[in-house]
Amino acid sequence: MKSEALTVTEYLQGLPADREPYVTQLRNAILKHIPTGFEEVMGYGMITYVVPKSIYPDGYHCDPKLPLPFVSVAS
Repeated sequence: MKSEALTVTEYLQGLPADREPYVTQLRNAILKHIPTGFEEVMGYGMITYVVPKSIYPDGYHCDPKLPLPFVSVAS
């Protein structure tokens, strides 16, 4: 489900009630285990975890201005 939400909180609030607990549970597991320094952002209409440019300055090979995407979660 692609979202127009600008924040993760907005994304979660916009989910259907039957999906939100599962996406939240998955998000919490990712946040617990993701490497230190990675960031949670909204990207491509999904919750996205990136390697920030402070860690990997080369950025995303398709668009070096963007941080390197690691994983995205969508409903």
